Amino acid sequence: MKKIILLFIASFLLNSCVVSTAAKVVKATTKVAYKGVKGTVKGVSWVVKKAKGKINEDRMDGTWKLVGIYNGSYENFQKDEAPDNSFSSECGEDFESIVFNTKRHRFQPIHCNKEKEEWVDYDYEFGKNPITKEKENYFKYGANNYVTLVNISGNTMVLEGSLVPAYSFSGAKVYLFEKAR
Repeated sequence: MKKIILLFIASFLLNSCVVSTAAKVVKATTKVAYKGVKGTVKGVSWVVKKAKGKINEDRMDGTWKLVGIYNGSYENFQKDEAPDNSFSSECGEDFESIVFNTKRHRFQPIHCNKEKEEWVDYDYEFGKNPITKEKENYFKYGANNYVTLVNISGNTMVLEGSLVPAYSFSGAKVYLFEKAR
């Protein structure tokens, strides 16, 4: 009888330890997840840190799908506790994309996947951007259009500037892209 009572008490103690440990794990996970939400758009993570050095231009090569837009500058995005994603595609089932051909230094502006846009030549540089007056990765196209390459990591790329006039009128300046497969 003593063995049964001891077994019952030991089982109760172990069960309560497991429950309290599980509760602590859930609480910690919730805190981490809450802090991670700031930089996530539809499961794709915003690149939070601006690149400190030169980014190899070849990493931009390929087709990039637009998944997020932030209304404001990158500095405002960094300070914003809960940045809103103001992007809603008008492409229907297709997606809005930008295509870079780094060997020829040109890109196709953002468009729905089926529509064809004219290629635009650009010059890629790492140095003092004439618009922001900061040393950064940027490319220039047209007469005075400068777009900052904030960073590329894994399958995401973040650009800052007046890239799409339709979105720029509403204040959009930071664009999140995901590599299209």
